[in-house]
Amino acid sequence: MERARLWKSSVPVAANLLLGIPAVVPLFLIWYLLSNYPLADLGWTQREPTENDGILPGLIIAVPVVGVFGIVWALLNLWMRDRLSAGASASTYWTLAAALTLAPYGLLIAFG
Repeated sequence: MERARLWKSSVPVAANLLLGIPAVVPLFLIWYLLSNYPLADLGWTQREPTENDGILPGLIIAVPVVGVFGIVWALLNLWMRDRLSAGASASTYWTLAAALTLAPYGLLIAFG
């Protein structure tokens, strides 16, 4: 019985870490748009010198990519939360899921 419980608790951890690998693309798109437009207008970042198309082409690409990833991530975590992790509270589960999904991006930033 203990072995099945360990397996059930490690599946969401592994799944969210693996989801973090493709999450690099939507997270990069979000950072690219933020750093080139609103943060650059505030003076917090410098705009990319070759970025002269405006924000619309970036939004046309970023919104579907981020939306599809967000839907897949949320549906998969809803399914795993209902079936695999009975002991964790909802806030703990979602916080841990988000942190594990962001971990590969954070490692890429730290060591890239």
